Amino acid sequence: MEKKVKRLLWFVLGVVINSFGIALTTKAAMGTSPISSVPYVLSLWLPLSLGQFTFIVNMFFILAQIPLLRKEYQPVQLLQIGVNVVFSLFIDVSMSLLEGFTPSNPLISLLAVVAGCATLGLGISIEVAADMLLVPGEGVVKAINRRVGGRFGTVKVMFDLSCVIIAALVSVCSMGGIRGLGVGTLVSALIVGRFVNLYNKRLPLIPHVAGLKEE
Repeated sequence: MEKKVKRLLWFVLGVVINSFGIALTTKAAMGTSPISSVPYVLSLWLPLSLGQFTFIVNMFFILAQIPLLRKEYQPVQLLQIGVNVVFSLFIDVSMSLLEGFTPSNPLISLLAVVAGCATLGLGISIEVAADMLLVPGEGVVKAINRRVGGRFGTVKVMFDLSCVIIAALVSVCSMGGIRGLGVGTLVSALIVGRFVNLYNKRLPLIPHVAGLKEE
């Protein structure tokens, strides 16, 4: 039980770090991460925050897993709702903490994007190492993968691409042009996974957290 509590705390910490990484990437003003593209575009159009729209979109991801998995669905994954609350709340908290951060030139914006991606990668590495629950975005990708087959990574790329396309369509239809998407979105799609691999290979913290399950 003590080990499970520690893994849960590490998981929650990973979710919080993940939230800050998304906020930092977004505040760089070069677009946001693919998984956050739809909530971010909606937040630019309608009077709800990025965190609030993230909660709404993630609830759709959570509920979509039920018909996708059918009899294979495990009710314990409804605990993703709690993860969603923490994740969405801390996105708004992080956005508030970074309220005064306004990059003065493209180089600083790009550096902020990279720093945000590095932070996001760290959060993901800790979440995966803790092996407690799936965050909603990963949960729905895993469910789609079980339904259609193929490699998880390929399904993940297609899912992220679909999110960006939907966000672009919403932006064009609602605001008459592309807003909330940009170079930062592309950079995030390309390097977050590389940071995850780097942390998993080089950061001693990750095998320590993963080892809690085996002890």
